[in-house]
Amino acid sequence: MGMRRRRGDEMPEIIRFFCIIIRMFIRDHGPPHFHAFYQDYQISVDIENGGITGNFPPRALGFVQEWRALHRQELLEIWSKAQTTGQFGKILPLE
Repeated sequence: MGMRRRRGDEMPEIIRFFCIIIRMFIRDHGPPHFHAFYQDYQISVDIENGGITGNFPPRALGFVQEWRALHRQELLEIWSKAQTTGQFGKILPLE
């Protein structure tokens, strides 16, 4: 079942694992990307190539990149749905 954006909920959470929170803006600018938060750090991650903007601790960044690679296709589908319908589902965490 998809999640629908509520008023004021600009960047819904997709998943959290190892204290890392992954969020995606509804109807955001391209290229397809998501935002990762860990403690006081925040990055934007390109879904296609893993390019990042921002700073993140190396170990946490490794977890994010591993998760991105495992779920790349699902992330692209979520991005597309979020941009067109404002709805999307969650993805399994890294274990």
